[in-house]
Amino acid sequence: MKKSDIRSTSAVRFLREKGIHFVPHFYSYEEHGGTRVASDALGISEHITIKTIIMKTNEKQPIIVLMHGDCEVSTKNLARFLGVKNIEPCDARTAERLTGYIFGGMSPFGTRTSLPVYVERSIYSLDRIFINGGKRGFLVEMRPSDLRILSPTEISVAIPIQ
Repeated sequence: MKKSDIRSTSAVRFLREKGIHFVPHFYSYEEHGGTRVASDALGISEHITIKTIIMKTNEKQPIIVLMHGDCEVSTKNLARFLGVKNIEPCDARTAERLTGYIFGGMSPFGTRTSLPVYVERSIYSLDRIFINGGKRGFLVEMRPSDLRILSPTEISVAIPIQ
């Protein structure tokens, strides 16, 4: 991906429109590599590499969950928090339809459909985060406090990956 490509993502347009400062970072995308590949390529901790997960409740309500790259979402605790029977990740096709982004390039910014956003509380204690900018192989570095533009709800449902 060329630097000139960053103008073409909905996420970048959204961030610029909202006046959010970010630093673009590019890496060589690897299918199913996830945040591990991205953080290794950029020489950063996987803990500050934030993944965007599109999930749905048993009532078919889609949501966005922002989680540390080195953690999983406790679906049991998240379902309990939301007051639903269960919750699970959306399939790639549904996630792409809802967000307008290709799987592996999901960003919480500038999504096609406005979805409720839930952010793991401990993300706010970080100095900076790296989160998808709307394309595979493209992360934006920003302050966690800038996630406020998404009107997120804080959650504590992280399970460290062993």
